[in-house]
Amino acid sequence: MHEPPAAQDTSAPRRSKGPAGSHRLRLRIPLRLRLRRTRGRLLRRLVIAFLALVATLCTAAVVAYQLTGIPEPHPETVTQSTVFIDDQGSYLGRRGPVDRQEVPLSQVPRYVQDAVIAAENRSFRTDNGVSAPAIARAVMASLTGGERQGGSTITQQYVKNALLSPEQTLSRKAREALIAIKLDRTRSKDEILEGYLNTVYFGRGSAGIQAAARNYFGVDTRNLTVSQGAALASIVNIPSYYEKAGSDPEVTAKLKNRWEWALDAMAASGSITAKQRAEAAFPALRFYPPGTTEGQRQYMIDVAAKEAAGRLGITEDQLARGGYTVHTTFDLALQDATTELVKDLKGRKGARLHTAVVAIEPGDGAVRLLYGGSDYARQPFNDAVGGAVEAGAALDPFGKVLFGAPLATLPKTAAPTPLKLASAYATVAANGVYATPYTVTKITRDGRQVYAARPDTRRALDETDALMVNAQMYKSAELPQRVEPYKDAPVYKEVPPSAPAARAASQAFFTAGAGGGITRRTVWSTALDSRLALTVALFADRPGEKKNTTVPAQLPNSPAPADTAEEIAEEIWRLATTGAG
Repeated sequence: MHEPPAAQDTSAPRRSKGPAGSHRLRLRIPLRLRLRRTRGRLLRRLVIAFLALVATLCTAAVVAYQLTGIPEPHPETVTQSTVFIDDQGSYLGRRGPVDRQEVPLSQVPRYVQDAVIAAENRSFRTDNGVSAPAIARAVMASLTGGERQGGSTITQQYVKNALLSPEQTLSRKAREALIAIKLDRTRSKDEILEGYLNTVYFGRGSAGIQAAARNYFGVDTRNLTVSQGAALASIVNIPSYYEKAGSDPEVTAKLKNRWEWALDAMAASGSITAKQRAEAAFPALRFYPPGTTEGQRQYMIDVAAKEAAGRLGITEDQLARGGYTVHTTFDLALQDATTELVKDLKGRKGARLHTAVVAIEPGDGAVRLLYGGSDYARQPFNDAVGGAVEAGAALDPFGKVLFGAPLATLPKTAAPTPLKLASAYATVAANGVYATPYTVTKITRDGRQVYAARPDTRRALDETDALMVNAQMYKSAELPQRVEPYKDAPVYKEVPPSAPAARAASQAFFTAGAGGGITRRTVWSTALDSRLALTVALFADRPGEKKNTTVPAQLPNSPAPADTAEEIAEEIWRLATTGAG
């Protein structure tokens, strides 16, 4: 009998038959040991791969850093506007594609610099130009499609605003970081801060700290207070929102909270003292958007810009982009007061009422007041310097006196401009000396004066003739006052002794015009003394038969136009000669 085969011993080592039929022993490795060995090899490979990747990235970063240059600023970030200011330094307006004027860091008070640093990047003075957490957040946002992330350093913001495009991509963000690091290593912190302050957007169309100081507070950067500087620094966070502060209560309240936070940070860092922090009061901001008086300031700027460009021998476009400050002869307070005085005047139905006002300093030619219309947007034509207004009896006081150049043609002019008529009466007030009207006193650029005005005078009337004309304007004692004349007869009016202007012994008012009674088309009212020659003109027109033409129209009968012109002239005169404007 055959015995059954013995059970196989699985624990015994297996033999394998070699190629020659020999047998060799093969041991079985436990699974746990095999997994441990595999994991160890994988880990070593991963570490090696990671180190290789890090080395590659570091090498790439070094190469990229070496190859990355600091680009030139965008053209729009170096373009500056030209600013116009009045005779007291008050802001009139600007010309140029961007509301920006560069100022050296030395003109920015240290506490204003510290306010911006406290609000935007407290480690600015010590960091290397980048913020690793901010970059990480930006990378994650780009990868996940999340919301854009902020928190960049001041250096990064300057690079983004002035040197790179605003696109939000990983490659641009990486380039921004590289340039920021290189900028931080090759430029001083003050140079970077100056570039940032001159390009960062503050809202209200203001690019840079100088435009912001003017648009929010009506001052130059050098004159900003601690409170004003902290407010501007707080606005940078969301300029499109905070620009409404001062007119929107909710926005103002939120800006005040951020302002408090910025001041607290300044006090904590020692930028301001505890006393300065305790005494700080939230500053008053200019109303935004601008009020109604802004609409007619462009008439003044038009005239001053043309004159300034001519004085410098450049085009008006070159002037607008040149970063000049044009100091004008205008009295802005008087200009705004005049705007308020005439804003409610209305013409007849189907006709348009025009008001033009000019005030000139006799013997000098400085134009203190130039009201050319109520709204430049609706009527860019300047009635004060270009309006051909019927003279009528406006030149009657001159009688048959002989005019010298450049007034020789005036008596033959049926429709002189208000500026020319005011110049003629200013000549009388200066005892026959004509002074060429001018609107620009000086022009500066980068703190240097590049032009200064010199009055251009010459004798245009014999002194005796000037005295005769002046005497004609004093016939008010012989004629009824405030009588509406018929035809072209003039009205002479003496200022009542109680009026402040009566203190000037040589002062007189004269009112005349074209047309008479209910057909009156133009009214002129002129006042003068040795300090000022003021002319107010009221006239009306209506559309002509041909397209884009106008013809003279009647002034309204009620109230009487002569009375209206005189009242306006008297009030402007009072404001101008007493400083009440």
